[in-house]
Amino acid sequence: MSFPENPGGGDLSKVLATRILDVPDYPQPGVVFKDITPLLGDPSAFAPVVEAMAEQVRAAGATRVAGLEARGFILAAPVALAAGVGFVPVRKAGKLPRDTYREDYHLEYGTATIEVHRDAFEPGERVMIVDDILATGGTAVAAANLVRDAGAEPVGLAVLMELGFLHGRERFEAAVPEAAIHTLLVV
Repeated sequence: MSFPENPGGGDLSKVLATRILDVPDYPQPGVVFKDITPLLGDPSAFAPVVEAMAEQVRAAGATRVAGLEARGFILAAPVALAAGVGFVPVRKAGKLPRDTYREDYHLEYGTATIEVHRDAFEPGERVMIVDDILATGGTAVAAANLVRDAGAEPVGLAVLMELGFLHGRERFEAAVPEAAIHTLLVV
């Protein structure tokens, strides 16, 4: 599923394509990093992104937005605010001060662990997971598992960009069939 057109006019995916830059060999050789800082620095482009994602939160009936560290925080907090729901940070291991659920996962260039507070969600809450990029799907699947561990229901994944060649969509859909994927740009 894709997002609607830019509420301000024009195709939002075209705006994103001009405001997300490729940085080769970062953070290691062979990886092409997608730099979203030009998008974040342009309020005329960033505002419709936030609103498009907030509309997906509202349409899914989500009661919380879970943002993935680190760039997912930048998107998820304003999306939650615009949608009128709470924001929950999903952090790298060791960054949260209270009891947590934790999940190990693989990403395109290594392994990692993420955590969420055990009391982050009320039982049965509907959660939209928000991140900047869907690559291999490892982080998104791990986040959905954490949402479930905490007693809530993952109802969707909203991302700016999907790297289709890494097949993260297929991995997420297989692991979290109840959650729809919403993306603004597929490359």
